[in-house]
Amino acid sequence: MQYELIIFDWDGTLMDSVPRIVSCMQAAALEAEWGALSAPDVEDIIGLGLPEAIAKLCPGILPAQAERLRERYSHHFVHADATPMMFFADVEAHIARLREREGQRLAVATGKSRRGLDRIFAETGSGAWFESSRTADETRSKPHPQMLAELLSELSVPVERAVMVGDTEYDLEMARAIGMDRIGVTYGVHTPERLSLSHPKWLAHSVDELFERLHGK
Repeated sequence: MQYELIIFDWDGTLMDSVPRIVSCMQAAALEAEWGALSAPDVEDIIGLGLPEAIAKLCPGILPAQAERLRERYSHHFVHADATPMMFFADVEAHIARLREREGQRLAVATGKSRRGLDRIFAETGSGAWFESSRTADETRSKPHPQMLAELLSELSVPVERAVMVGDTEYDLEMARAIGMDRIGVTYGVHTPERLSLSHPKWLAHSVDELFERLHGK
């Protein structure tokens, strides 16, 4: 099936940013005097909005300490951490090919903040790839489906003509909640077994497989 609207998650789906997110969150937790966080625990919350991620990572954290952790995470991510962050191999070429297809529309639904997503758009020149986007701080965080519902309404696309693509159960569950088709990618953070619980149309095990199947091959 060719979907009119393809909605992509960002981190772990289009961009190989997971190592940087983990590094920054671990450093922030230490500076906020919460303590050490394991890489698997941080990977588990990627995709959530930052407040929701901190609440899940640090149960019982007090508001002032949570705000300190949030501030330090943002500082490290923007200014201090040098962990490389780039698109997965061939994403740019694949997106360009999709954009050439008549009637094809693309959007982003991400746990990033609007400021963070716009920064990445500007740094990479990728903002023009997408007709619209939603971030966790301007609507409800995943897995709540509000950001998808808003995109469908803004772009006047019926739910049966759209698909959500993501690497976490949060991506797939928000699509499932409104009856939207969903595709899981296994090269991100959540396991194939975990993604399968959300009943995706299919799982893609590489970037090339994802886009070839989106092209109907």
